[in-house]
Amino acid sequence: RNHLLRYKCAVKYASPMVETELTARLGQRVQRLRSAQALTLDELARRSGVSRAMISKVERNEKNPTVGVVARLAKGLGVSLFELLGEGTARQAVVVIPKAKRMVVRDPETGIERQLLSPTFEGRGVELMAHLIPEGRGTGPLPPAQPGVEKYLVVEAGRLRVTLGQAEHALEPGDALFFEGDVPHRFDNAGRGTCRYTMVVVKARAP
Repeated sequence: RNHLLRYKCAVKYASPMVETELTARLGQRVQRLRSAQALTLDELARRSGVSRAMISKVERNEKNPTVGVVARLAKGLGVSLFELLGEGTARQAVVVIPKAKRMVVRDPETGIERQLLSPTFEGRGVELMAHLIPEGRGTGPLPPAQPGVEKYLVVEAGRLRVTLGQAEHALEPGDALFFEGDVPHRFDNAGRGTCRYTMVVVKARAP
């Protein structure tokens, strides 16, 4: 039995729109997750901050949403951005993800890039990601995650300023940080050149 699986899902965003060929899959995924949680369009709209009309258009494959809209939908559905965009796979003993096949999401406005380094196993709440923030840029305020989400990061290059609530933490290369995700936070490049850091996100276990 061959336990070697090459991960083939590669998603690049060269514009603020989710690529057209992904629209149908995204709409189906949103509708499936919403139905599984017995959420109405209005309820998901309240959870995500995305209008009912927009959600309806996404589900009917009539709208290519921006990455920001997809991120808000993911939060409202209780999944990560990569979980919503990617294809969950059954767990394998070994998974190889070639660099050229990574799932990558890039914000064209800020240049911030997120690269998924781990496979999207169904039902497994751990993600390993690489983040690149250009000089002078930042994520802006990020909403709290669901209670129980833990985030671990280590800075590889540049200087990173992490704001957790009202507290700021200045990190140099090699510095590591842990925080519970259910607090407003943001990440800013506080030095010269591109800031690179790796993050592990651990989701809460189901009760």
